[in-house]
Amino acid sequence: MTFGNDNAFSLLFAAAFIILPALIWGLWRSRQALSILSEPSLLAAINTQVRLSRKILKSLLLLIAFVLMVIALARPQWNPRTRQIKRQGRDVAILLDTSRSMLAEDLRPNRLERAKLSIRDLMERLSGDRIGLITFAGSSTVKCPLTQDYAFLRLALEQITTESTDRGGTNIGDAIRKSSQEVFDEQLKEFKDIILITDGDDLEGSFPIEAAKQAGEKGIRIIAVGLGDPTEGARIPISAADGSKTFLKYEGKEVWAKLDDKTLRKVAAATPGGAYIPVQTGAFDLGGLYEDLVARAEKRELEEAAVIEYDEKFQIFLALALTLIISEGWISERNKT
Repeated sequence: MTFGNDNAFSLLFAAAFIILPALIWGLWRSRQALSILSEPSLLAAINTQVRLSRKILKSLLLLIAFVLMVIALARPQWNPRTRQIKRQGRDVAILLDTSRSMLAEDLRPNRLERAKLSIRDLMERLSGDRIGLITFAGSSTVKCPLTQDYAFLRLALEQITTESTDRGGTNIGDAIRKSSQEVFDEQLKEFKDIILITDGDDLEGSFPIEAAKQAGEKGIRIIAVGLGDPTEGARIPISAADGSKTFLKYEGKEVWAKLDDKTLRKVAAATPGGAYIPVQTGAFDLGGLYEDLVARAEKRELEEAAVIEYDEKFQIFLALALTLIISEGWISERNKT
């Protein structure tokens, strides 16, 4: 027999060092009080009506019931058997734009923070897939390799800012190439997705459409999510030296960052089964997107693990404990007259 919750046995120390001494002390104090307050003749009469042995028996039943309940809490188990569990899923790389244009506030609180909130929502709906996280601006950085350790992924996501990448700009093509070469298994020709979250304003001439075609040839599907106003765009706020809010300027003019719908649509179309989601300045349900396009897609076997299962038998000990508690209530401390 094994136990699923060994920590429950720590409660037995309470029985050994607190409950049992308290019961003994209570019995002793009751007899001391009677001997002080009662005449010897009256005490003898009381003792003929209240039997000490029955009080001890009632206390013992409660103590045994307590021990049985502790054993039930420890979850006694037997009949072990091994079951093979096959885990299936896809490999998904999230490419998150961390360039300065993602600070634009046409999505609240800004494009980057809104994207991070949506990634957190996606993580709540993950169903066995391996997820990786890559940030990019003028260069790309793998913040989290493909993993099923979603807690680590959350930690990596929390630390992302526009300073997460060491060079400014927006280099979408290199981010796609980096993920296809360094994140995914190049020998595998399917079950691979890139979720590209960006405003699409590639200022580096990184040939993102050509990079997407190369990724598609390796069996990678790109789901592009476009953020921002595609018509007027939005200014990029920055903090001045005195702490006040100002806006990014180039050659004396304020920079307005627009969503490049056209490029992102072509990037997605360059891969088999690719999709473009023009969020623009509207609602952003990345979790729903994941369920519709990734969770329902064909999956591969990621790993197989052996799990030992047991029959839970806590019910037996719990039933015995309840029986003793009921029995204790039926036992009278007084003799029948």
